[in-house]
Amino acid sequence: MQHTMANNLIYESPDGGKTVYQRESGNYDSRQRVSKLKRITDYNKVLPVLEVYRCVQSEGSRFGRPTIAVRTTGCTHRCYFGEGGWCDSWYTSIHPEKGTFTFNDIIKIYDDNPQVKEMMLTGGSPTMHPALVNEITHFANERGILVTIETEGSHFLETDYPLDLISLSPKFSNSVPVLGAITPNGAVADERMIKVHNRLRLNKDAIRKTIDYHKDYHFKPVWDGTEKNLAEIEEFRVEMNIPKEKTFVMPAGDTREQLIKMYPLVFEMVAERGYNMTGRDHIIAYNTERGV
Repeated sequence: MQHTMANNLIYESPDGGKTVYQRESGNYDSRQRVSKLKRITDYNKVLPVLEVYRCVQSEGSRFGRPTIAVRTTGCTHRCYFGEGGWCDSWYTSIHPEKGTFTFNDIIKIYDDNPQVKEMMLTGGSPTMHPALVNEITHFANERGILVTIETEGSHFLETDYPLDLISLSPKFSNSVPVLGAITPNGAVADERMIKVHNRLRLNKDAIRKTIDYHKDYHFKPVWDGTEKNLAEIEEFRVEMNIPKEKTFVMPAGDTREQLIKMYPLVFEMVAERGYNMTGRDHIIAYNTERGV
């Protein structure tokens, strides 16, 4: 696909419009990429966004900051942590609900809360929705909003504006569903679910590109209290050359009761090993309540 403009610039796309290159007519050395990802054009269209709400960041290096949570639905993974339970946002991943919000809803909550200058883009797996993520970078750039995206690292997105903070939570072997486990809505975990979960688990190439392209990151692994899981976390950290000061170990658990049991173990472990700890204080405060 190729188009020549009146200014003698040629715009061409080898993939049907997903990626667009610009060059001067007759000068192939001037070719450069000008369009990376699509954008949202209809701000009234319902998006794969399940929740939009004001809250306080309760995990990782931005702990304690007021933020707006934008939660997408749909996920590449089906996380199950045994006694730690299923993914705490299982309604976006194990049993994904349909989105209900538009981009205008995102704009409105910032208009209503001008004191909030951060966004927590979470899921599910937000990188499944590249046009939405890209549009958010434009909005954030215009408004001076710091965007944290929570991701397992399954996809690399070269957004038009680099994201401020990658909150990287890769999924280790302790996240793989157990055959026959009962899901929150009463389904039974089968081989297909396990295959879906493992397909993009530990996509190291995408993770490296993500870390290199965007502005900053932290590593936020979930620890279940076992030595096996801790060894996987450390092996990954060393292989990816992630400093300990960027590592925030988070306890497994999707209820207040489970986390209270795990907190002392994580406190002792990070003090001994030299990592940082991050709690999950929204669960301590609100237990299983949604939209907090």
